[in-house]
Amino acid sequence: MSLPREHIRRRMVMLNTNIDAISWDAIINRVSSWAARGESRYLCLCNVHSLVTGRRDLEFRRAVEHADTAAPDGMPVAWLMRKRGVLLQERIDGPGLMWRYAQQAALDNTPVFLYGATPSTLEKLSQRLRYSYPGLVIAGEYSPPFRALTAEEENNVVDMITASKARVVFVGLGCPRQEIWMAKISERIPAVLIGVGAAFDYHAGVLQRAPTWMQKRGLEWLYRLAAEPKRLWRRYCVTNTLFLYYLLRDRRKDSRELLLDI
Repeated sequence: MSLPREHIRRRMVMLNTNIDAISWDAIINRVSSWAARGESRYLCLCNVHSLVTGRRDLEFRRAVEHADTAAPDGMPVAWLMRKRGVLLQERIDGPGLMWRYAQQAALDNTPVFLYGATPSTLEKLSQRLRYSYPGLVIAGEYSPPFRALTAEEENNVVDMITASKARVVFVGLGCPRQEIWMAKISERIPAVLIGVGAAFDYHAGVLQRAPTWMQKRGLEWLYRLAAEPKRLWRRYCVTNTLFLYYLLRDRRKDSRELLLDI
């Protein structure tokens, strides 16, 4: 008997990390299906920074490898996948996925939870989501401390999210913290965890996002660098250089084939 299509993953090796070839419709349907069944799952969205971090950080790479979906975020990753055979691969970005799925959750009456950012950002984000999608059920929200949680705090978070009956948890902790946290906590929570990075700040209006034309041309990193040079220069300048270096070093390896995993 053939398996349902939602259980079939087409993946490509990118800098030693498996990235899913997936469309917007497929990822929304995948999350909706898992959420409806109350399954414990987590999704990572991988851009250039993620791939380079995974190349150098084994714990992070394992977190991405064990994710139920690792989608291509960042136009360079999508472009590279297209060049290697996934001709229609789209960029699945965190802010976009959060906004699109929030609309679907409102239609399905699926409760969501907001985990990350500051209390003031969460308040603004909740207000905007409720205004944009009046039927959306925000089951809870929590701004964790900017440090590793103690065992007791972690247990309290698990109990809080579980008690909220949320079926999808948007996680806005940033890379690599959110991916490592999701990998650690996922099996203890009956919900789909989605790492959305800076989406909370964008949708709350705390940060201004790059214009659409820059996003489509793979220049969003340049916009963010210009906006926050002191904080982001190392991430983008060093990371982008390492990305090109690793690609050139690995060019002889045959990583063009799509893998079929069950």
